[in-house]
Amino acid sequence: MKADKQTRRGVDKGTRALRRLVCAGFCALVSASAAMGQQRVYALRDCLEEGLRNNYSLRIAHNEEQVSRNNATLGNAGYLPTLDFSAGYTGNLDNTETKTRATGEVTKTNGVFDQTVNVGLNLNWTIFDGFNISTTYKQLKELERQGETNTRIAIEDFIASLTAEYYNFIQQKIRLENFRYAMSLSKERLRIAEASHLVGKFSGLDYQQAKVDFNADSAQYIKQQESLSTSRITLNELMANKNVDQLIAIKDSTIDVRSDLRLEELWDATLATNSSLLKADQNTRLAQMDYKKVNARNYPYLRLNTGYGYTYNKYDINTYTHRGNLGFNAGVTIGFNIFDGNRRRERRNASIAYKNRQLERQNLELTLRSDLSNLWQAYRNNLQLLNLERQNLITAKDNHDIAMDRYIQGDLSGLEVREAQKSLLDAEERILTAEYNTKLCEISLLQISGRVTRYLE
Repeated sequence: MKADKQTRRGVDKGTRALRRLVCAGFCALVSASAAMGQQRVYALRDCLEEGLRNNYSLRIAHNEEQVSRNNATLGNAGYLPTLDFSAGYTGNLDNTETKTRATGEVTKTNGVFDQTVNVGLNLNWTIFDGFNISTTYKQLKELERQGETNTRIAIEDFIASLTAEYYNFIQQKIRLENFRYAMSLSKERLRIAEASHLVGKFSGLDYQQAKVDFNADSAQYIKQQESLSTSRITLNELMANKNVDQLIAIKDSTIDVRSDLRLEELWDATLATNSSLLKADQNTRLAQMDYKKVNARNYPYLRLNTGYGYTYNKYDINTYTHRGNLGFNAGVTIGFNIFDGNRRRERRNASIAYKNRQLERQNLELTLRSDLSNLWQAYRNNLQLLNLERQNLITAKDNHDIAMDRYIQGDLSGLEVREAQKSLLDAEERILTAEYNTKLCEISLLQISGRVTRYLE
């Protein structure tokens, strides 16, 4: 008996310590909730808008899009002429020897210093080079559109990621409440077991088992606070909040599940607006333009060059002491590359690359169809599971209420009550998991179909 009392005191001391720890965590949560009451309350749209403004990855994507837009110019394609200004000076210091043919007289002059100064403007313009310039310009414009598509892909990925994390945060909050509820049930059972044990109605084993179960539920509650904190930090990171540990007040308290999606509508939208398919089409057109650029070398080229300048020559021993020329010059060059040793190989490779881009596009469409079908099946299954688990929750609650009544009357053991409690909590967890999984399927379906931006509406 004495040993039993000592054991009981030790367990009581540990239980009281754990209760203080749980109470401190709960009080901190309440204080945080009170503090959040003074903060801005975020809805999903608010989180998305703030993230779209501040997220570093999206800002990088926008900058890269701007680079592709800056590159799509007539000058970069080669349509415009080049105008150069040049100036130069040349000095020649020579020793000369001259022999007259008629008399055979030889004249030697040392240190002859001749000088030339020139300055001028030169214009060069490729008029025609076998449609290479026009094809290059079209290619640059296509790259500009692809830059916009890349930004769209980044935005859609971001919206899907942040939306999933937003609902994960809600899931973790609901799970924390479920664990708190489980802890309160265990605490009530512990109170009943303690009171019954004191009057001799329950054995010490039931009382100690109730303590063990309460401690286990308290530990789960404490661990869940860590999961909630991790989700909050991730949400802050996605919104690019400098203080990633900032408290967040969320407007929604439940996971809103849509059940009105239609498979055929989703697939039609995928074919029409899926950003990955659009990018694959752009890659195909770019490969086709590469092939045209290789074929452009089969045509002649026409180039215009012109200039205006001044040249000054100073002679040391010439008949004239100096000479200056100011004038205009122009010329036209036409040519044809007969053989360069690589054209045939490059044409074949460009043709293969074009075919590969077509195959990649077809493969991507097949992959998207497969992904859409798998997600649709998971979406429908989760909706059915959700309806089933909601019915199970009602039954589990009734079973737990009945078990608690019989436990109070002494007709049911603590282990059987614990089993009823576990069934109730498992039912709540399955509902929460089904809701979140359904939401993830919904997000993925909307992303594949190019409709994920609807979360901004």
